[in-house]
Amino acid sequence: MAHSAEDFSLTSLADGVWIESAPVQFLGMRLTSTMTVLRLSDADLLVHSPIELNAERRAQVEALGRVTHLYAPNLFHHLHLGEWIAAFPSARVHAPEDLEKKRPDLRRDRIHRVSPEPAFAGVVDELRVDGFRLGETVLFHRTSRTLVLADLVHNVGRPEHAWTKFYTRTMGFYDKVALSRVIRWTAFSERAAARRSVDAILSLPFERVVVGHGPPLAAEGRDAIASAYSWLRTS
Repeated sequence: MAHSAEDFSLTSLADGVWIESAPVQFLGMRLTSTMTVLRLSDADLLVHSPIELNAERRAQVEALGRVTHLYAPNLFHHLHLGEWIAAFPSARVHAPEDLEKKRPDLRRDRIHRVSPEPAFAGVVDELRVDGFRLGETVLFHRTSRTLVLADLVHNVGRPEHAWTKFYTRTMGFYDKVALSRVIRWTAFSERAAARRSVDAILSLPFERVVVGHGPPLAAEGRDAIASAYSWLRTS
């Protein structure tokens, strides 16, 4: 399905949570990538998985508050981070440890989980997915009870583009909340550690889930994630 510009705009998902999606191509697939904006305080904002920056998007975000934190959640959701760093040079940049190898051009002010971030205390919890080669850290926004993911699961629905439909069917995430089989087969270096991380995520009191690719999940999010990882949690 083709998307028009009107399909994508910054939308309020919950108190202190806004999302916006933009088209993205990966391995020939036509998907969308989701950016999340979280309110940390009355004035301060965290931008998670930034998408392409343009004048309208910047104005919408700045109307909400001051961008003080930029967050690359894993080793893949960083494509437009440099644009946001240039636009908001005083923002603190959070990134996974190995991102420097892929993007030596990007400034990093803090590596995930090396030390706690004082500005997140009592507002945002960080949970690193251990044993996961994508280097993903999940965020839990306490005040809104929102879980923010990148590539831990996908929710792409029923894409109509021929190759995207073929690939997502083949890899087991067409029209279902699931993990691509290629990630499942190759991205877990320590299954026991990953299982503990997934169990810890599922124990959080979240009410909704933002995913990196596809629309957010409401009340069914916990069961959907548990089902997507049944192969890991019972192995």
